[in-house]
Amino acid sequence: MKVYFGIEHEVAFLNHEGKFADFSQTKFSDFNQIVEKLPTYPNDYSQLRVGDAGIRQKRWYIEGFERFANSEKVIDCIPKGIEIRTTIHSDISGALTELSESFQLLREVAAGYGFSPVLTSFNPYKTVFEPQPPLNDYELQQLQTYPDEQTANIYMVTYGPDLNISVPDLPIENVIDIGKKLTYYSPYIVPFSYSSPFYNGGLWDGLSVRTFVRTGKRSAALVFVEKEEQLINSVPSLTKIARIPAEVGRIEFKAFDSCDDFSIYGGLLALLKGLILDKSLPGRAIRPNATLHQISARKGFDYQDICANATQLLQVAEVSLKDDSDVQLLTPLKDILAKRRTKSHELIAAYQSVGSIEQALQNTYAHPSIGSRTNE
Repeated sequence: MKVYFGIEHEVAFLNHEGKFADFSQTKFSDFNQIVEKLPTYPNDYSQLRVGDAGIRQKRWYIEGFERFANSEKVIDCIPKGIEIRTTIHSDISGALTELSESFQLLREVAAGYGFSPVLTSFNPYKTVFEPQPPLNDYELQQLQTYPDEQTANIYMVTYGPDLNISVPDLPIENVIDIGKKLTYYSPYIVPFSYSSPFYNGGLWDGLSVRTFVRTGKRSAALVFVEKEEQLINSVPSLTKIARIPAEVGRIEFKAFDSCDDFSIYGGLLALLKGLILDKSLPGRAIRPNATLHQISARKGFDYQDICANATQLLQVAEVSLKDDSDVQLLTPLKDILAKRRTKSHELIAAYQSVGSIEQALQNTYAHPSIGSRTNE
């Protein structure tokens, strides 16, 4: 079975004053000057969707909330951060290498405009996004048409990756079944990525406020299908119509927090690959279990049921991968599970030491050779 991989990684920034560069501090033009300086790769277009507004022209684009005149015309995009997306790769290491190179380029160009990347998966200061001016009739109609867009108040304050795995040779019903499986087991695997312990200017009572807030409202896994009749009606969506041919048969896992050590993405992709290959796990769900996700968000691997299931899932993935060299990519996840210590634990300790969210965030993305571990 052929398996292909891609990564979408959202980057948050501090500005030249050391403030968190969210929609309250930053204009579209502030980030656009960075994106404009980054290269274009014309061969990407068969793999990367450009979109109607033309904002997604490159491997880097401004993630935000598009504002419309009372028509189809886009008049503004309220920025959240800059997203990096990789092209499609036949192996995990290729996707990681490209992500690392794209991140380094982004970091260098952003520095020239006074912006530095920081890791967080939830806005440390803003708890909701409220569009100003209020939405017009056309925008309200668009939200009714696309239910997932109604959660803009959530996605504008969260930062996270989409880890994409395509299995184009499988019948679509099998791919949808995999989506149900990953949705079911999501609460047990998301803690490997936790990196959002800040909320409303201070420490949150848990490890991932992003997971706590978005669960039940946003998809855990999303499967791209070719035809309308293959869609499953659910909120949040489990299925979506592919927008370009390269998306057909793709599974986007959307529930992880962001990671500043990209070798963890390698581990998570290997874990997902192992769970896709597995034939033994019985659990299936169309919608994410909000209660379990919220327990997971607060306690992580300190909650016995979460830890026990995560341990089992790692073992299942290891057995499924067997002689596949990707099995070695699971090592960072084993370390996290053995210590029960996530990135959130590090951020909490840093904040308690320095007393400032910004200073705690400045220590993220610290190792310059960010992708080097993936090449060992």
